[in-house]
This record gives sequence, C-alpha cells and structure tokens, in this order.
Amino acid sequence: MNRKLLIILTIILFLLASCHNEEKKLALAIYDAEDSYISEVKNAVTEASEGGIPVTVVEAGSRQQKQNEQIETFITQGYDALIVNPVDRTASGVIIDKCKKNDVPIVIFNREPVKEDMDKWDKVWYVGSRAEDSGIMAGKIMADYWYEHPEADKNGDGILQLVVIKGETGHQDTELRTEYFIETLLSSGIAIDKLHEDTGLWMRKGGYSAMLDFLSYSGDSIEAVFANNDDMALGAIEALMENGYFNGGPFMPVVSIDGTPSGQKALESGYLIGTVFQDAQSQGKAMYRIASALAEGVDPEADLIGYPVTDGRYVWIPYRPLPGAW
Repeated sequence: MNRKLLIILTIILFLLASCHNEEKKLALAIYDAEDSYISEVKNAVTEASEGGIPVTVVEAGSRQQKQNEQIETFITQGYDALIVNPVDRTASGVIIDKCKKNDVPIVIFNREPVKEDMDKWDKVWYVGSRAEDSGIMAGKIMADYWYEHPEADKNGDGILQLVVIKGETGHQDTELRTEYFIETLLSSGIAIDKLHEDTGLWMRKGGYSAMLDFLSYSGDSIEAVFANNDDMALGAIEALMENGYFNGGPFMPVVSIDGTPSGQKALESGYLIGTVFQDAQSQGKAMYRIASALAEGVDPEADLIGYPVTDGRYVWIPYRPLPGAW
C-alpha cells in the first residue's frame, strides 16, 4: 500500500512540475526583422522552443525606446527569462539593470555588452561569434584571390584599390570585422589603397546606396569590395550589375560575412568570391538552452548548452570560411 501511495505521489509531483513548466515563458526581443542573420536566429530560437518553454518574439524596428518598452512589458507580465538583441549596444547596461532589479535572467546576442555591464550580474549571458575571426577569414579569402588572379590588379600598380561597406558605427562587429580584414591583407603582403568607406547599416538597401556612391566617385578605379555582411554585399552587387559588372561585363571581387542562405546562393552563382559563415542556427539553439535553464533556476553548463562556456557566462560559436570556386 505504501508503495502504491509513493507511486501516486510521484506521479502527482511530476504532473505538478509539468504544469509549472508549462506556465513558464520566455521572450525574444530583436532589433529589426529585416536583417537576414537576425531572422535566422529568430527562426532557430522558435524551432528550439518546440516542445519546451514557449517564446514570444517581438522586434523593435531599430528603435531603442520601443525595445525598452517591450522589455518593461515582459518584466511586468512575469516572463521568466529574456533573450535580447539590443538596438543600441550602449543600452545594454540599462537593460541589464532592469532585469537584475526584477530578477529576470537575460541572454544577450549580436551586440556584445562592455565587460563592465556584463559584470553587473551573474544572470546575464552573451552568445555570439568572435568578430575578429571573421575579419581574418574574410581577409584571407580576398588575399588568396588577389594572388591567384593577377588580373584583379586592373591598373597594374601592385596596390589593391578597395572600398569598404561597414555596419553601423560603434557595433563591435563593424569595427573588428573591418580592422582584422585590413590587417590580414597587410600581413599577407598586399598594399592597400582604401578609396572609400561608408556605412550600409547592415541592410541590403544600404549596401546598394553606398556602392552607387563609390562608383560615382571612383568608377573603374575600384578593384575590390569588402562588405561587413552578406545583405550589404548583395546590395553592392545589385548596384554593380546596374553599372555593367558581372553577367558578361567586367568582374568585381566582393567578399562578405555571415554566410546567410542568400549569401551562399550568391557565392554559388559566382557573384561573391567568398563569405564567412556565422552559425545562426547553433547560436539560436544555445541562446534558447541557456534562457530555458535560467528560467528553471538551473545553472547553464557546457553539456546542456552544447558549447564551451568562457569566462563563466560567454558562449562563442566558431565562424567558418566559405571561399568560392575560383
């Protein structure tokens, strides 16, 4: 009789725990749904949540004030953990303070908070990829292409006339991807003349607009293009096509970062000489696993997350170079 009672009590406790789990809820706040990489992360988090703690997704339309209001609402509504892609990296400290005050754990991605903000609380985590690695890989792709294709030096001066389309100013990926790309070219023995540099704000339309400006300034003097992400690279390629490049016209080597589905399609079609794959799927799954554990009051560990944990609360997903077949 006691054994039967024990079994019944165990079942009841299990059912109560299951009901409790069903009541838990997570939120994913992204800065803008137009960004292809962010969209991939969103899909990965949503897929990972199937059968687990449900996730509510909102996007801020690139407005930090709107995102602040969304986070306040989630906290008020009793969400158990948040996954946040801040509109403005410098706003991370305020967001972390709000979450700490209300004991709502937070996982941040894409825009890495400064160390002082990360150190404010032991329930804030960061998931991402090391931006400097992507710059090095992209630079190596461009260097290899330059050395294998002497015709890329159109004016024969031994100097690479380059234009750069950057993400938003102040974003760690913008600065580090560009810095390490340039450093890699220089360390490969390539002299550079950076003709122009402008921001495309991570967007295809921004890359298109920037490339049109570059062509109006320097025209055929441009020998290569580096874009901080695939969306901007695709915009640049569109502008180049409108000016007679590709498809039977002159070729322009373009390299970028993220390896999104549209970027990989451009790579296969020969419009990109290379891109660097950022594993949005793995990042999204890692974010969800960490947020779920925190929501349950469990300390996330490497075995649970699927990736090593660095410095206590950082998870870095490696980049992978995708050179074209040239």
